[in-house]
Amino acid sequence: MQGAIAGDSLPELLSKMAGADVAHLIEDLDGYLCELGAAQIRDGLHILGQAPENEQLVDMLVSLTRLPNQDIPGLPIEIARLFGLSMDSLLEHQGRRLDQANGDLERLAGRPLPTHADVLETIELLSKQLFKELQAHDYSESAIDQAIARIYGSHALRGNPVVDAPASRTAERLSLHSHAERGNDDFTAVKRILNYACRELAPNLARATDEIDNLLRGLSGGYVPAGPSGSPTRGMASILPTGRNFYSVDPRSVPSQSAWRVGRQLAHEVLSRYVRETGDYPESVAISIWGTSAMRTHGDDVAQILALLGVRPVWQAENRRLTGVEVIPLDELKRPRIDVTTRISGFFRDAFPQLIDLIDDAVNAVISLDEPLSQNFVRKHYLAELGEWIGQGLTEDEASQRAAFRIFGAKPGSYGAGILPLIQEKNWQADADFAEAYVNWGGYAYGRNQQGNDQRDAFRTRLSGVQVALHNQDNREHDIFDSDDYLQFHGGMIATIRALTGSQPRKYFGDSHDPSRAQVRDLKEETLRVFRSRVVNPKWLDSIRRHGYKGGLELTATVDYLFGYDATAQVMDDWMYEQVAETYAMAPEMQRFLEQANPWAQNAIAERLLEAAGRGMWAEPKQQTLDALQALYLHSETLLEARGETPRGA
Repeated sequence: MQGAIAGDSLPELLSKMAGADVAHLIEDLDGYLCELGAAQIRDGLHILGQAPENEQLVDMLVSLTRLPNQDIPGLPIEIARLFGLSMDSLLEHQGRRLDQANGDLERLAGRPLPTHADVLETIELLSKQLFKELQAHDYSESAIDQAIARIYGSHALRGNPVVDAPASRTAERLSLHSHAERGNDDFTAVKRILNYACRELAPNLARATDEIDNLLRGLSGGYVPAGPSGSPTRGMASILPTGRNFYSVDPRSVPSQSAWRVGRQLAHEVLSRYVRETGDYPESVAISIWGTSAMRTHGDDVAQILALLGVRPVWQAENRRLTGVEVIPLDELKRPRIDVTTRISGFFRDAFPQLIDLIDDAVNAVISLDEPLSQNFVRKHYLAELGEWIGQGLTEDEASQRAAFRIFGAKPGSYGAGILPLIQEKNWQADADFAEAYVNWGGYAYGRNQQGNDQRDAFRTRLSGVQVALHNQDNREHDIFDSDDYLQFHGGMIATIRALTGSQPRKYFGDSHDPSRAQVRDLKEETLRVFRSRVVNPKWLDSIRRHGYKGGLELTATVDYLFGYDATAQVMDDWMYEQVAETYAMAPEMQRFLEQANPWAQNAIAERLLEAAGRGMWAEPKQQTLDALQALYLHSETLLEARGETPRGA
């Protein structure tokens, strides 16, 4: 749908479509807009030791209760259930029309709710309104019944919308009606969630002051309390409060049984998408995995690798610790075994050596299987490469070992992927430059008997056959344009494959922020989602301006990461660069902000956009935009020189 719209104007596209196709397009557009509208983005930056307050606290509690937390259900799921609706069905087809109108929910909303997207928006607003009601009573558990009564009371159901009404105008809604009058049983789950929020979440968020207290205590040599690690908005709100000395997972239990379920789903989504797009299974994929995500998810990425290979973890029943892997028979797997090349981060190498051994054991187990090569791509490629390495003069043992390498990373003691320095120093001209850095930096083999063996030739051979480049993100507390690691590890992999093969690989981005609904997007789809929901979102831009100099630095970083991902993975279109220029560089309000708060950022943003145009990444910029950027760049240089400062590019 997005690709079609990019090629034609919407009127042209609609004129070519039949009535049923137009209806489906409208459903897709509505669902896409709903997804963007419901996207979780940051409201500014976290300030060390400062707890969220007022509207920020309400939004935080909505985010923390969106998914189930251990035995506490998710609030949107339970609100949907009150009205006889399934959250899974609503999320599956967000733009689809309801089979029949939901009168009770429409009366609460005070408007028609014809589509799933309308219902989802209303459920989100009802969640928010509940916490607003509780906030008026300082999140007292004794106020929960009253809050529910006010939201679901008879006044609202007679046609006065609750979701937009201030708490001061809800005094009449004290008697429950419709769903509420059926008895408290309907609201038991909702009450449990609100009790949990009042009893634990709100107080724990208020303890953000512990961050500074414990920092000072640690610097003084005192004891800092320990706490678990994880992503609080991914159903792990129990890790709060912050400010503790977090600990990792038991490495002997990774991947966990829950991670195995998510990893299998991610593998299924990757293969389903590839088959849908090409008509066949990929023979070889490459995935970039990090230690931090392994800590948060207990091994989703590793589980996905095992699932693609066609093996499964084996746990001890007594303690759920991993004992090894077992091969899934082909008649049960019902598809070929996919060859997986893994690029690990330095932290993953240091924190999870037993997972390196586990993946290596799985690869070697699959290589040793006596199966048709059309159903075992790992063995197929191993045998082909074995012959090539023997032909180049290696002994059979050396060739066998090299052909079996599937795990690569930086040399022991080193970290990163080598891409960022090239971009920062503008020291690159073509994909070959990225490929040289990526292979030189990450071409060290790891396994049960290998601890960083220089195997850059083997790494280059492995990547030259890759058809799909994968990376996963397990939470929505940040995005791909918040960190240079995404463009280095994933973008660098894509650029290297393109340089080695002469063609762009499929580039997929896994999203498991909701572990029950793991999905896979094309990287361009993820780029557009983040670009529209956060990068050029006025709400985020307004929030970031609250932070002065640091806010300007965040804006510069976002532009740099957009540029870097485009340089490596080719994810930007001209209209996107144009919109970044208009929003970050030429908008009068932004110009005033950056001149006062961070003129270095203004200079860097203009310089980076001009570089994109100069390199042809921004293929056909408007001349007036280029002229305005040139003028802004010169103006910012003048400001910095007047301060006695040196611009970034000087």
